[in-house]
Amino acid sequence: MTGQYADLSGQVVVVTGGSRGIGAATGREFARQGARVALIGRDEAALASVVAGMEKDGGEALPVVADCMDEDALEAAAAQISGTWQRPASVLLAFAGGDGRPVPAATMEPGRWRATLEGNLTATFLTLRAFLPGMIAERRGSVVTMASTAGRLPGGASAAYAAAKAGVLMLTRQMALENASSGVRVNCLAPGAVRTERTAAEMPAEIQQQVAAAHPLGRLGEPADVAQAALFLASDASSWMTGQTLDVSGGRVMM
Repeated sequence: MTGQYADLSGQVVVVTGGSRGIGAATGREFARQGARVALIGRDEAALASVVAGMEKDGGEALPVVADCMDEDALEAAAAQISGTWQRPASVLLAFAGGDGRPVPAATMEPGRWRATLEGNLTATFLTLRAFLPGMIAERRGSVVTMASTAGRLPGGASAAYAAAKAGVLMLTRQMALENASSGVRVNCLAPGAVRTERTAAEMPAEIQQQVAAAHPLGRLGEPADVAQAALFLASDASSWMTGQTLDVSGGRVMM
């Protein structure tokens, strides 16, 4: 099963945060391109459901239960994936993240601050640390990290989330510079507000309408919008791009 990005066919692709939302949608799109997709997440049942759907559509997928804040679990996941397909991942989509709900910094509990930074910035670092050695050994690879418009513009998210996502932007650039000579590209996606299960649960319909209106294209993004951008950054279509951030935000960020 191959599609527009034929160079992705047969490649081993890892997606963290793969049990739902943007991660699950991205896994499905890569499977449609013929990639072998490993989905990493903490919810075993949700992962199994996504993988079953991908396999029903003819895709090849592997559920891997791991916490992206646990370096030992991530290293075990990398070994499991390379053992399953007899080669390391050539594409890594580091999409796991967490809690962007607005809490004023002046009243935020330090524990919540630390948890937000760890769940978004530290988890991204640990994920790259686990999977980059395999790419470096093969002298090829494409990494896509997940930031947010919150890391580009002050707005409705918490200060901790904004700081974490801004950190992901700079981590991406630094990792791109460090690994370019090894043939590994590292780029970043910065989505605006995307309609996911979490959005539906945490954002009333009236607020969703207000948020959509803040995007010049007048709507919330869909997980597939971000997934399509991920395909581009991961594929050879962007082979002369590294250290870049692609805003997928309906015009919310224009630079």
